[in-house]
Formats: sequence, C-alpha cells, structure tokens
Amino acid sequence: MTKNSIHKILFVRLNPSSFVQRDLEILKIHFQVREVDFILDRKDPLTTMKTVYSLIRGVIWADMTFSWFADIHAQWTVKLSHIFRRKSVVVIGGYETGKIEELGYGALLDPVKKKRIKYIFENADRIIALTSHMKEEAVKYYEITGDNFSIIPTGFDYHLFKSGGEKEDLVFTASLGHTWDRVRLKGVDTLVKAAKYLPEIRFVVNGTTGEALEKLKKIAPDNVEFVGPVPFKELLKLFQKSKVYCQLSMREGLPTAVCEAMLCECVPVGTKRFGIPVAIGDTGFYAGYGDVRETVAAIKKALKSDGVKARERVKSLFPREVREKGLLELIRKL
Repeated sequence: MTKNSIHKILFVRLNPSSFVQRDLEILKIHFQVREVDFILDRKDPLTTMKTVYSLIRGVIWADMTFSWFADIHAQWTVKLSHIFRRKSVVVIGGYETGKIEELGYGALLDPVKKKRIKYIFENADRIIALTSHMKEEAVKYYEITGDNFSIIPTGFDYHLFKSGGEKEDLVFTASLGHTWDRVRLKGVDTLVKAAKYLPEIRFVVNGTTGEALEKLKKIAPDNVEFVGPVPFKELLKLFQKSKVYCQLSMREGLPTAVCEAMLCECVPVGTKRFGIPVAIGDTGFYAGYGDVRETVAAIKKALKSDGVKARERVKSLFPREVREKGLLELIRKL
C-alpha cells in the first residue's frame, strides 16, 4: 500500500444485522477495524457519553469510517470524518429513500430525518446503494447529483446456504416485527389469507411478535404455524426444508432472506416491487401486492417447480466474493 492508502477503518453500526456483520467480516480480513455500536439514550447518559467518546477516538485513530444505514450515527460519523480529515463511506438499505404514507414507512416522511440524510448524501465521500433503484430514488427525492454513489449488491455465502436434501411441501416466510403496519409492509397478511385456499400445504411464518402476531392468529387457518424469531441454525433448517419462500412485500431493498432461501433451493414467490425482482429474476413466480388470488396461483406453480435455477442465480450474481471485490475496489479508489 502507498503512504496515503487506507489501513485502519472505524465501523459504525446501529445493530448487528446479518448483512451488516458480513461487511464487518470482509473488512476485518483486509484492514485493521475498530467497531462502535452507536447508542444515544437520554435515560442512560453514561452509555451515551461512552458512545460519543468511542466515536471521536475511533475517527481520530482511523483512516476511514464505514457506517451502515444513513441515520444519526452516520451523520455524526461523517461530520467527525470531515473535522479530522478522514474518508467516509455510508451504506444505505432502502428505508432512507422510502415514502409509504399509509404505513408510516420511510425516512422521507420525517423532515428531520430527510434533512439529516441529505447532509450524509452530500458530504460522505462514498454512498453504497444495494440497487440502482435506491440511487435513482435518492437523486430524485433528495435533489442530489448522486456522483458519489456506488452500486454494490449484498453478498451471500453459498457454502453456508445450500440445499439440505429432500424438500417438504412447506411455504415459508420470515418477517421480524410486532406492528400491523410491518405485517402489511411485508405482505404477511396476504400470505396467511392465501393459506386458507391451500389447506393441504403447511405454512410457516417466522419472526412476527406482539399485537401483530395476535391479529394474524385471528385470521390464520389451521395450516399456518407461527414460530420465532428462531436462532440461525433453525432458520437455516427452515430454508432447507421449505419448497417455497414468499416475499410479498410492498417494498424491499435487496431482500436478504429471499437470497438466502434461494441459495437453499427454495422456489421464490414475490411481488414485482423494487429489489424483489432484482433478486428473483426469472427463477420464481410473481403476484400483485396484496392480491390473494394471484398469490395462491403463484404458490401452486412454485410447489410444482424446483429451486436449482434460483440457487444458481444468487450464486452467480450476488456471491460474497462480488461484494468483497466491490468494497475493496471502492476503498482503494478512496
């Protein structure tokens, strides 16, 4: 590396989601990395002070900062990077450019968040978007040039996510959340309603909790089972057993669960919205958002198919190696 190359990276995150952790693992292979879990809590001033101290100390130590999601943690990190003349990279996931008023979803609905994200978009050295659609939305809604945007899709480990052998006539979906708006955003209510018309097929919904779960149970037929959120090993087994994986969302970035399920040779069923067809392509079947009849028809077709093509699509387009190469090229250019 040259004198001005990047050796040390400060990794700033709000939560340790699987896709966030994958980027951290990649960076740790090639660079010295320090991590900051960003916590601001008025009820816990000591933890907040520790967060601020760790962030400032980390920026001073690093050559570059790397933040997942454009929120207040990234705004602080980008500002400090400017003050101490460090490079800054921010990854966006889709919420930043979303606006669904009926579900109260998307940063564009909140003027404070919109102003914060606009600052990040205009001042970070690079913004990484998972799909071109995210960049297009950012340019349109934030009135920016987008010149500092790079498109690098999420990468998946096809050695870890793979077929487990014989499939069952099982339809699976995973959706973490406890509100009814979240259920509707992910289309879980549509899936549960569709199960009524396929009584001989087992359906499993993972991750829905609280009031949303209670409401779903009231409309669910007997062939729908609610589990979890389950540990990773159990989630992997569900992917491997399931013949069909459904992502009936109103909106997604590049859906992680869909790609992981496809690598396990699940036949995908989804809506033609945002990043879902980017993942599925022509290897699965589609239904209109909220359309129970079309969802039933798509699931029937999927149950008669196999997921070999689905696995090959994700393995060829979105492997971990492509993500790793993209990140390293971007960092070296900085």
